[in-house]
Amino acid sequence: MAARRKARLRALDVLFEAEQRELDPMVVLKAKIERGNPPVGQYAVTIVEGVQEHRARIDEILSTYSMGWTLERMPAVDRNVLRMGVWEVLYAEDVPTHVALAEAVELVQDLSTDASPQFVNGLLARVGDLADTLR
Repeated sequence: MAARRKARLRALDVLFEAEQRELDPMVVLKAKIERGNPPVGQYAVTIVEGVQEHRARIDEILSTYSMGWTLERMPAVDRNVLRMGVWEVLYAEDVPTHVALAEAVELVQDLSTDASPQFVNGLLARVGDLADTLR
């Protein structure tokens, strides 16, 4: 598994656990780094920190463009993958939009519902199309 793919999976693990346990993702991240098994790489830290820094704007974008789906109605895995994907599309300058989309779709394909890949792809593609105006 490529390093960035592992990092995205670790970041998703942190964001998902924090949401499920109703904890600050930074607290969960710190605990996982201290535990060190599995290791949390720098890019995972960057994703979690970035999502947290821009969380309000990311959630606003997702709520606006999700077409009939509230954040609360989305499966938790999809919601957190979408947050990571929006962060990568809008704020990670070294990640091409098509890579962010493909990685997000692959994560939900492996971890979520049968309908999730199409939903995530469509929503992130829309965000990608509008990225210049959403930044």
